[in-house]
Amino acid sequence: MFVDDFKAGLRRIAPIIISAAPFGVLFGAVAVEHGLSIGEATLMSAVVYAGASQLVGVNLFDQHLPAWVVILSIFAVNFRHILYSAAIARHVERLKPWERAVNFFLLTDPHYAEIERQAHAGGPITFGWVLGLGLGLYVPWLALTYAGCLLGAFIGDPRSVGLDVLLPVYFLGLVMGFRSRANWLPVVIASSLGSMAAIKLVGSPWHVSIGAVAGIIVAALMPLPPGTRSEIEEG
Repeated sequence: MFVDDFKAGLRRIAPIIISAAPFGVLFGAVAVEHGLSIGEATLMSAVVYAGASQLVGVNLFDQHLPAWVVILSIFAVNFRHILYSAAIARHVERLKPWERAVNFFLLTDPHYAEIERQAHAGGPITFGWVLGLGLGLYVPWLALTYAGCLLGAFIGDPRSVGLDVLLPVYFLGLVMGFRSRANWLPVVIASSLGSMAAIKLVGSPWHVSIGAVAGIIVAALMPLPPGTRSEIEEG
């Protein structure tokens, strides 16, 4: 049972590796360019494990900024993971505490989306499945970081060949996958407008968290359709 669930999780996350590959390699190349050793760059991928905030971190390392500024900037990008954890807590409550801890460590944007999708479809969320989901992206990310450290100089900028469009398109697909949810459109509009305003007025990486908070506020203010509350409580 565990092995079957693990394989199912691997199969579910496998297509995401194609989208993540250019950015894992890019991080490795940028990290080495900013003075990190191959071991340090790979260790950062293993411990921080968040592509966007890793890039923010390495770009701030050599600017002689106070440590708290670097940490706060990384936290600002990763703040959405707190929201992800709260959202899926009810889906993984049957897992043992240490299993939930492993799941939350491996939590990423696609990991969160797949758990929500599985729960919405009424499918089982077992430890084997979430472990396959998590390790199916975690291990390749480490390998891609290592490859980027070695080969980044030969690959060049992914934007020059259009590879930078892969992740935005994937995230757009994730958002569109939830379009049947109650109040989806107002929340997406509020989050988008909040993020665009923030990137103009405050700058990156704060626009990520500010856009998320704007969407949460609108979601909290919008009335739920009849029957939705009982469905949430049963879930």
